[in-house]
Amino acid sequence: MRYPLLFSCLCISLLALGQTDYAATTASAASIEDKVVEWRRHVHQYPELSNRETETGKYIAAHLQTLGMEVHTGVAHTGVVGVLRGGKPGGVVALRADIDALPVTERADLPYASKATGEYRGEEVGVMHACGHDTHVAMLMGAAELLTARRESIPGTIVFLFQPAEEGAPEGEEGGAELMVKEGVLSDYGVEAAFGIHINSQTPVGHVNYKPGGAMAASNSFRIDVHGKQAHGSTPWAGVDPITAAAQIVVGLQMIVARQTELTKEPAVISVGKIEGGVRSNIIPEQVTLIGTIRTLDEGMKEEIFERIRQTASSIAGSSGATAEVSIDDGYPVTYNHPDMTARMLPTVQATVGEENVHLVRPITGAEDFSFYAREVPSLFLFLGGMSPAMDPATAPGHHTPDFVIDEDGLTYGVQLYTNLAMDYLHGQRGK
Repeated sequence: MRYPLLFSCLCISLLALGQTDYAATTASAASIEDKVVEWRRHVHQYPELSNRETETGKYIAAHLQTLGMEVHTGVAHTGVVGVLRGGKPGGVVALRADIDALPVTERADLPYASKATGEYRGEEVGVMHACGHDTHVAMLMGAAELLTARRESIPGTIVFLFQPAEEGAPEGEEGGAELMVKEGVLSDYGVEAAFGIHINSQTPVGHVNYKPGGAMAASNSFRIDVHGKQAHGSTPWAGVDPITAAAQIVVGLQMIVARQTELTKEPAVISVGKIEGGVRSNIIPEQVTLIGTIRTLDEGMKEEIFERIRQTASSIAGSSGATAEVSIDDGYPVTYNHPDMTARMLPTVQATVGEENVHLVRPITGAEDFSFYAREVPSLFLFLGGMSPAMDPATAPGHHTPDFVIDEDGLTYGVQLYTNLAMDYLHGQRGK
């Protein structure tokens, strides 16, 4: 520990103010660890896709009801909201866990491995918690049990958000955090701050990573339709070839990042994931479609990149006589950790897992719809270690893969973090 005396004084000061007894939280979390593991394994074994988490929602709601808190179901289709009103007046904080699984067929050899299937884009697929949302559910269910036991000492209200469709609602449907916010899960209860945790399969158990400011990227999908003139493949001069124009556009998009974007400010990514056009070898088609993703960590840079994509596609297509139509969706905003909130809650994180186990990291170009809560209220989103210390981060199975695996020893740390963050925030709001 770098500053042991300062850290000890800080912990004493927090306790003197009536804030969290971290040792008591640790002991309480340990006492329910077996239950938390059982909850996690149940949710893992019976996963459900986005906006289809009906049984998962029932399982969560039943637990919250046994704790005696106010419970709302069917939120944003299948979400569950629990409201714990403390014994003393105070602020309002939200704790969030996502509950949906992915269209991935599990390959891990586990007794509770998923055998579930579901429908995704009209096809039958395997379904798996390949991103750790099952652990988030179990950890927040555990925190709900610990916090309910402290109800009388809580100065304020804790709102538990069990959110569906973090991975994205099915095409043509609304869902996820955006719909939760739209339906009033923050405004209806007067939520002032929100905390979220994401397990990480390549960070050792007992460690926590954080990043103030833009922690995870905004994610926006784009579509570029390149229109030409159909012709026989033997006489390309008789038409306008959208395939060659599209190929040049792909290269041009990479030049936006490589030569036109201030990457020393924040990273950015433009990736084309799908190209579709044509029916046979000797026909130059009328249209080619490009579909891809944009990842940014700064709002100003995002808008500039959007404009450059439109200009690049239009200019390159026009240079060969083709035209290009560009559409960019609203996507997910930047997951933004409010710097003041991060600084305020960092001592809580350090007290929970040890200062030496808390790491400042670079931003991630992956995206998270927790960003919709963070856009409304000051928030903090943390990354919790879920990798066995015996594993190598370089070879540990990544998220969204069939071999994804989590060391369950990490769950108790998540329970403690949720609990301590809520308690310390609310004690800090007392009298405000």
